[in-house]
Amino acid sequence: MVKIAIMGMGVVGGGVAQIIQENSGLLSSRIQNSGYDGIEVKYVLDRRKFEGHPLEHKVTNDIDKILSDKEVSIVVETMGGIHPAYEFTKKALESGKSVVTSNKAIVSACGSELLECARKNKVSYMFEASVGGGIPIIRPLINCLAANNILSIYGILNGTTNYILTEMKRKGTAFADALKDAQSKGYAEADPTADIGGADTCRKICILSNIAYGTYIIPEDIHYEGITDIQTEDLSLADKLGYKIKLVGSASQDTEGRIAVFTAPVLIHEEHSIAPIDGVYNAISVTGDFVDDLLFCGQGAGALPTASAVVGDIIDIIKHHPKPVVWGKSDKSNLFGYGKIKSKYFVRVSGEEATDENIFGVFGKVTIVLGEDGKAFIAPYVSLDEQNCCLDKLRNKGIEIQRDLRVLDN
Repeated sequence: MVKIAIMGMGVVGGGVAQIIQENSGLLSSRIQNSGYDGIEVKYVLDRRKFEGHPLEHKVTNDIDKILSDKEVSIVVETMGGIHPAYEFTKKALESGKSVVTSNKAIVSACGSELLECARKNKVSYMFEASVGGGIPIIRPLINCLAANNILSIYGILNGTTNYILTEMKRKGTAFADALKDAQSKGYAEADPTADIGGADTCRKICILSNIAYGTYIIPEDIHYEGITDIQTEDLSLADKLGYKIKLVGSASQDTEGRIAVFTAPVLIHEEHSIAPIDGVYNAISVTGDFVDDLLFCGQGAGALPTASAVVGDIIDIIKHHPKPVVWGKSDKSNLFGYGKIKSKYFVRVSGEEATDENIFGVFGKVTIVLGEDGKAFIAPYVSLDEQNCCLDKLRNKGIEIQRDLRVLDN
């Protein structure tokens, strides 16, 4: 019997315990060739007592009890946040225990150090559930796509913001009202700052970029922004131009090895593979030099989808004892500056001076659509620095810039 400990039995940790209990027979069959007859939760580390819960008698608030127990070979970290999750994870690895986590905050901020710690102690540190919930993406990047140079990886990595934008588009709901609706349905946290501000997506695209390109990039190194400024008028005018607005995390590498990583709301053409992905669903597009374009799609959050990925990592450790990936130290030297990244742009303008003639004078003859208050168009393919120069020319003509968003060209 493989003995594990769960640190933090909240939504995801509770889901892990539920899957291990309800699918015990299936899990036993999955690992029987490894010489084990099942998986048992020996400890639950939590401040709460869980009176009446099937695991009530296994709850402890003493991390040292887990660390000193040689029977425990795998620790599940579903505490959330960085502290004390980081300290507990590092101690578990140093104690010779493999660790599985769903915590994207700790993986994106401390992943390189913890992977090296796992390597030194000949154990595993796995985090499939940290990106995309139940969507398998990290293991395919490491194993299935190992023969490919990853040209780009991008997608909808946050279900909360995707739901909000979907409701704003379908029902004409204002951002604040769509957020309240998401919270009432459990799709958004009481404090949604990390989701709507882009930090959650930023952490996830950093993790994917690190795996795809082997260079350790932390969230503080890259540009990210959220959806708090998006208005229904933006969504309506984008639709008239044949696009949808999505919050996307994007990473790509050019022929010189420079990596461009960012998180921002962008326009995606309605015929693009991830454009139809609405509601709380996530979608991740990966382009390899030999496999071409792949799409991974599914529920990106929730107790059981995320817990499913955690249990998948547990089984992988039991069966294969995978060696940790190597990220190295944080290195910004090959990061392509956000201002240098080229794309087309969605521009929404207003004011008496926002005439077609004035717009054509700066951007050439672009297609312009009219809205309730102003107009919008797709500006030509340039860097952000060049785009800002063009926008300054519009401002000098007395034109008000209401919105300026990248168009995803992948």
